[in-house]
Amino acid sequence: MKVAFQMDPITGVNIDADSTFRIAEEAQARGHELFYYSPEALAYEEGRITARGHWMKVQRVKGQPAVLDPVSVVDLSDFDVIWLRQDPPFDMHYITTTHLLDRLKGKVLVVNDPFWVRNFPEKLLVLDFPELTPPTAIARDLATLKAFRDRHGDIILKPLYGNGGAGVFRLETGDRNLSSLHELFTGFSREPLIVQKYLPAVSKGDKRVILVDGEAVGAINRVPAEGEVRSNMHVGGRPEKVALTDRDREICSIIGPRLREHGQVFVGIDMIGDWLTEINVTSPTGIQELERFDGINVAGRLWEAIEAKLG
Repeated sequence: MKVAFQMDPITGVNIDADSTFRIAEEAQARGHELFYYSPEALAYEEGRITARGHWMKVQRVKGQPAVLDPVSVVDLSDFDVIWLRQDPPFDMHYITTTHLLDRLKGKVLVVNDPFWVRNFPEKLLVLDFPELTPPTAIARDLATLKAFRDRHGDIILKPLYGNGGAGVFRLETGDRNLSSLHELFTGFSREPLIVQKYLPAVSKGDKRVILVDGEAVGAINRVPAEGEVRSNMHVGGRPEKVALTDRDREICSIIGPRLREHGQVFVGIDMIGDWLTEINVTSPTGIQELERFDGINVAGRLWEAIEAKLG
């Protein structure tokens, strides 16, 4: 198959941790042809969706994860699979790429389905499952945020469309910084904020459960660094081996069918204790850590699911 990757610069990926690299490596091992382009190189040209990028071969060489051919322009309708894999921010540029890729529907399999990536922002999709999540509020209005803090005391405050743990704050009972943080965030962004009741179980880790076509295949635990409330590996969280619990499987059985129905082939959900906090569909990570801990070929399972969809 001809496979394109819309992603952040491949020259900068960590070959031992990057999930997109692992997906590309597995595709190459299966004999598929690989093309790479950045989101900025995606275009609509007189009825065609095109991309300016490179045919490539990936390799496990530190500092040189891929060998790139000279720049070429391709018509993306000629491809079999396109991976939507750039990191957020989930801004209008990101959203525009989903609109453009959505025009390939019926011709190319885009993973994850861009229409539903656009309509399933990770911190909003969980609102459809309130019985599975901690108390949550989304607001730009300071009075609403203060009222939530008054009800729950110890809270987590974060930007609605952030990622990788950026801009996440814990405000303990009596903390006087909510107004200042609200002023800071609203001073440079028109987006609302999200607040959730703080879950003490996060000190034991924030579990990332990976789903392939709606089915849980495994999990890793991400433990915060000393003195940190955030467990994201981008900010120093330590991955640990962990088993799926009955509660994890219960939650996946509830949300999995909806994810599968809407073309979300590769999803990572975040669990703190028994609670679901995020459903990550834009650019989830954790494949390589899970493969090392559990010996599961997660990338292989992803390609099996994709090949089954293509018949």
